[in-house]
Amino acid sequence: MNIITIKNFCFSCLALLIFFYPLNTNALSNDWVAVPESQYGEQLWDKKSIQKNQDGSFRVLSKFIPKSNTEITQDILYTMDINCSENSFRDVAVGAKEFNEFKNNNSEWKDPNGDELIIAVIYQVCTFRN
Repeated sequence: MNIITIKNFCFSCLALLIFFYPLNTNALSNDWVAVPESQYGEQLWDKKSIQKNQDGSFRVLSKFIPKSNTEITQDILYTMDINCSENSFRDVAVGAKEFNEFKNNNSEWKDPNGDELIIAVIYQVCTFRN
C-alpha cells in the first residue's frame, strides 16, 4: 500500500465518523436561569434559547423540576411562547426526555392563573428581552 492509499482510507474513515456521529450541540448550549422555587418544585428557562416570533411573542425552552422525582413525577421539558404585552403563555411542545417530543400545534394562549413559576418565567423572560 502506498501513502496516498493510506491517506485516502483515513480520510474516508474520518468522513464516515463525522457523518454517522453527529455532535449534540444543544446539550452544551444551555444557559439555565432559575426562578424562585414554589412548594411544587423549581422552574428554569434557557437564556440562549429565546427567539422572537413573527407575532412579537418570544419562544423559550423551559423545564420544571418537581420537589420529588419518581416514575410518575419527573422533569418536564417545555417549549413555550410568551406574550409579554398580555402576560400570557402557550406550551408549543412538551417532553420528558428531550424537548419537542410531543408537539402541541393548536395551543391557545393562557393566563398563568396564579402559577408562581410560570408568572416568574414570563416576568424574567420579558424583562430580559426588553
